[in-house]
Amino acid sequence: MMIKFRKKFATNWHWILVVCLLLVFGGSAIKGQEIPILVYHRFDPAMPGLTTIRTSTLESQLEWLEDHHYQILSLHAVTDRLRGMGDRANARMVAITVDDGHRSVYTEMFPIILKHRVPVTLFIYPSAISKASYALTWEQIREMERSGLVDVQSHTLWHPNFLKERARLSNAEYAAFVDKQLTDSKTVISSRLGGQVDSLAWPFGIHDSYLEDAAKRAGYRTAVAFSGGPARVGCNMLAIPRIPVSDNDTGPTFDRLLMDSRRNGREK
Repeated sequence: MMIKFRKKFATNWHWILVVCLLLVFGGSAIKGQEIPILVYHRFDPAMPGLTTIRTSTLESQLEWLEDHHYQILSLHAVTDRLRGMGDRANARMVAITVDDGHRSVYTEMFPIILKHRVPVTLFIYPSAISKASYALTWEQIREMERSGLVDVQSHTLWHPNFLKERARLSNAEYAAFVDKQLTDSKTVISSRLGGQVDSLAWPFGIHDSYLEDAAKRAGYRTAVAFSGGPARVGCNMLAIPRIPVSDNDTGPTFDRLLMDSRRNGREK
């Protein structure tokens, strides 16, 4: 009887040990498959705002990432890892994206990323480029692309609110509208810059299964949302979460932003 008990205990203890190892090392591996993708909009030398951070704040954030040994990857490199195509993700990877194409991307952000040699994905809506007073010009965008640090992708044609458009249009009109926003943006950016446009940022973070299917048909391999915490292996590749960054996110607060986003996500 005692011998049977010892054998049963030894067998159970073996499985207890396996479970403990999985929790310790497997938990770290799962956590390691999370990559924060930061999203910015505008930059200003002195005046922060709802979607504007000071230039000095951006630089302090980049310095913090460097000091804490984060590897700053391009968005394409991150999405490859999310698909399991690149090197294994780890807890010290991050990507930087910028939405809209505001002129401060060139005047304020670009000199800083040149200094720090940081890759950035810029999502633009081309209807504003070289037309709106607040927007970048095609010449500025080409110069940034030539640096090898800036990859330009689509933010639709003119940044619509798909919820409002869906409410006011018929089904056929809405389908045509969505197709125009997704395909014409790719066409214009490709014709102006000559690169491959296969990533999309959803305006206002609005997306649903219909829009995701339309993006896939239009040739987008990936699309990013506006909030939701870090990107994880196995996430929806047409609604990849990102982390909005504010002017208050510096030093320990920036550290908490990255850590809190892993636990809870950050909603718009």
